[in-house]
Amino acid sequence: MRILVTGITGYVGRLLADALTREGHDVVGLARHPERAPLPYPVRAVDLTDGRGLADAIDGADVAYYLVHSMEGTRDYAAAELAAARRFAVAAADAGVQRIVYMSVLTPADAGRASGHVRSRVAVEKALAATDVPVVALRASIVIGTDSRSFRFLLRLVERMPVLLLPPWRSRRTCPIDERDLLAQLVDAATATLHAPLTVHDAAGPDEVSYQELIERIRDHLLIGRPVMPLPIALTGIAAPVAAAIAGEDLGLVAPLMQSLGTDLLPRPDHQDIALRPPRHDLDAAIEHALRGADEVGD
Repeated sequence: MRILVTGITGYVGRLLADALTREGHDVVGLARHPERAPLPYPVRAVDLTDGRGLADAIDGADVAYYLVHSMEGTRDYAAAELAAARRFAVAAADAGVQRIVYMSVLTPADAGRASGHVRSRVAVEKALAATDVPVVALRASIVIGTDSRSFRFLLRLVERMPVLLLPPWRSRRTCPIDERDLLAQLVDAATATLHAPLTVHDAAGPDEVSYQELIERIRDHLLIGRPVMPLPIALTGIAAPVAAAIAGEDLGLVAPLMQSLGTDLLPRPDHQDIALRPPRHDLDAAIEHALRGADEVGD
């Protein structure tokens, strides 16, 4: 099949393009600045904020992966994400695309407590599914991989903070997923049988842990001593800029992610809405794999 991968120069996009190519698919990329990361695939320069060039780029695609967001550098990122998704959905329908696969995020059981970041992702799911093109939304929380920015953010905090100061969100729980398992499910999503216009699958790893347990697992794999000091209040408005500075990460990404930590982000009991490969790697194997890749990059 001919498959369009938006955001192909990003972390998931690059790995997914390689995985799809190994499966025998013909991959075409879409990126805002393709010149920043040369790849062995044809990549079209398209900015989804205005859609110029999108119709030509998507023409002929059987499946389109939507792997873009607008958190960094955009004050009202939710409105920007929604407008881009609507524009993309219409272009996909006009081009005869058979399926859209979207990388979304796990949602809290109480939808009313969802953060702005989570609400934006769910709104994008619905916007992509507003035409007659079927949509598969894979919802994941923290992806454990060498170049995963959420994992790398936690890793740098553990490496650089002599004492791990953890606000009340430390007790919230989630199910991180190994990047290898996420990629396998994303690849399967291109061809798996669908039974609804919008199919939602919770891409969760096998281990349910609190954020404190996740941070402690990373610390233990690093074999370094980092005592944990619980904080009584969240202070997200202060903690986010400080954490972003320590980790050397963009505040536009860190702040929305930290706001999402106020609730459990767990898979629904009935999350198997589509036949995708189940996860094969537990959390410790995922962390070991990610850290081994980080060592290789460092070498």
